[in-house]
Amino acid sequence: MTLRHFGAAAAVALTVGLGASPALAVTEIQWWHAMTGANNDVIVKLANDFNASQTDYKVIPTYKGNYPDTMNAGIAAFRAGNAPHIMQVFEVGTATMMAATGAVKPVYKLMAEAGEKFDPKNYLSAITGYYSTSKGEMLSFPFNSSSTVMWVNLDELKKANVEIPKTWPEVFEAGKKLKAAGHDTCGFSGSWVTWVNLEQLSAWHNVPLSSKANGLDGFDTVLEFNGPLQVKHLENLVELQKTKVYDYAGRTNTGEGRFTSGECPIYLTSSAFFGNVKAQAKFNFTAVPMPYYPDVKGAPQNSIIGGASLWVMGGKSADEYKGVAKFLTFLSDTDRQVYIHKASGYLPITKAAYAKAKEEGFYKDQPYLETPLIELTNKEPTDNSRGLRLGNMVQLRDVWSEEIEQALAGKKTAKQALDAAVERGNTMLRQFEKTAVK
Repeated sequence: MTLRHFGAAAAVALTVGLGASPALAVTEIQWWHAMTGANNDVIVKLANDFNASQTDYKVIPTYKGNYPDTMNAGIAAFRAGNAPHIMQVFEVGTATMMAATGAVKPVYKLMAEAGEKFDPKNYLSAITGYYSTSKGEMLSFPFNSSSTVMWVNLDELKKANVEIPKTWPEVFEAGKKLKAAGHDTCGFSGSWVTWVNLEQLSAWHNVPLSSKANGLDGFDTVLEFNGPLQVKHLENLVELQKTKVYDYAGRTNTGEGRFTSGECPIYLTSSAFFGNVKAQAKFNFTAVPMPYYPDVKGAPQNSIIGGASLWVMGGKSADEYKGVAKFLTFLSDTDRQVYIHKASGYLPITKAAYAKAKEEGFYKDQPYLETPLIELTNKEPTDNSRGLRLGNMVQLRDVWSEEIEQALAGKKTAKQALDAAVERGNTMLRQFEKTAVK
């Protein structure tokens, strides 16, 4: 399916006829999502609580598979004329959703037209910035957000007489000491290699990943992550890989068990790893902010998010949109956001919810749950740290990973690998730009 076809389908208007009389009618709101286990329970509870709070609308949540499956199902359903009202889409699908002009209803327009009280300034800008225009207009509604943190095995650091590192040079030295203390296969490592070592690295140091505010200001963005900082960082990893002070753990999060097993005492991955760490780790642990290079002026800046947001699909009736808007207002309630935060481990999206969780002492015994919030709100986001909006992001990450792996294997220099990643990625972006609906 091409985005052009997706966009063309936006011209099809959907009409819904209600057989019951208006006074008795209950308008159904279909919500497709990708949450499993305990997080699925949270979604079901939110829908049930909303349904119990009023009699005009009924939200029906439906699990549609993992993130890519859910997005593909929603796109296919839209083309067939029966899209859900709300669809959960992972953050790297943002550009694809934006490119399908008419297929989605921007949240800021939805709330204004429905007459719902809505102020984007009430939300954490580091989270909403990912899903907003350069003018601050929210396109989708942030739902489950996380960020990269550094997980630390406190017991192993204590044995090796190592302080928790704050900078990358300190991480490298800590890795060497931990290896010497018995961690022969891994002093430190991490998951999501491009998210951590390109995307987050760039934002955390306030350098561009690509032009046009990392794509937020236009699909004609050009990749720029082959600069001095990114090249130096990859050179460091390549050098440390030779002695297993650093050891590559894969493109996704399949290597996270190397931390919970105790093999890798320092591990960079998502804050959403918390549930597994709590359940599986047999040692004292914490999560601290990502390390930074102290010679980079202004570092650290702020981190960017992972997770997903809720997109409102196009072609629905005014009454249906009114129900969707009321549901988003319901989700924004401070107490409800605190509940979501505590129940799921994902971040609160409003400033008030964050403040309330803090006032209630939620982070006193679990300070590591506040770490991603500290990172995201460290400084006001810049064009380099608001987020990313690159087309075909899933495929781009695969290409970038291939080139990083070439460097780690000694088949290319760090500069050659990142130059190639930029060149190949720009070719893919130009292809996306041609098919995207302007």
